[in-house]
Amino acid sequence: MSAPGSSARILVVDDEAHLAAGIRENLLAEGYVAETAHNGAEGLHAARTATYDLIVLDVAMPEMDGLEMCRSLRGAGVETPVLFLTVRNAPEDRVGGLEAGGDDYLAKPFHLKELLLRISAILRRTKWYNETTATLRFGGNEIDFRTYRARAWDGTDHALTHKEAMILKLLAERGNSVVGREDILDRVWGYEVFPSTRTVDNFIVRLRRRFERSPEKPAHLHTIRGVGYRFTKEPEPVAVGDLPGRESS
Repeated sequence: MSAPGSSARILVVDDEAHLAAGIRENLLAEGYVAETAHNGAEGLHAARTATYDLIVLDVAMPEMDGLEMCRSLRGAGVETPVLFLTVRNAPEDRVGGLEAGGDDYLAKPFHLKELLLRISAILRRTKWYNETTATLRFGGNEIDFRTYRARAWDGTDHALTHKEAMILKLLAERGNSVVGREDILDRVWGYEVFPSTRTVDNFIVRLRRRFERSPEKPAHLHTIRGVGYRFTKEPEPVAVGDLPGRESS
């Protein structure tokens, strides 16, 4: 992973050739390596045959729109960060783009400075992710953050999304400390991307279903009501009064 502004490789996919060319020229001026594609099918081929640090992706395009292209990439296991560009900016449109696997969402028309700041922020988050511990083991689970593959305590294999892996990594780094929902949003998505912290709760539910032996009584991914979450690598000891057949004094 290249440092922001230092030869990070970016693919710009937009059917408006003049806009794609303008974005590319400005990215080159910032020190990035930038390439263009002009429809979803062309962009999908480029993203699956070469390695990029970021894809700037228009939503409305012929042959294959940006949402379909992003879903195809995620389905193929390509977790390159995606920044959507679109004329649609309603909350449901933003959520739809991010549920398709996007990392950020910028409405057209946009200011060049804002685009560059968002690109830099995504690259910083990805750099943090790539520089931290590669493997996490807890409760019979093993997570490989490089391949986004996981082996659960019951022997089942799982493919993580980039966001699921980032949340696990953040909580593990702060092990035994409470991490607020807003902090998770800021580190993993960028706080302004999602309209509600409820999104974090939904991701935690999915992770518990995969990696907790009893999702209703989690041993590792704990809810701190009204604040956020806390990760413990080893199950917390059971109080004497909670043991079967014992009454608390």
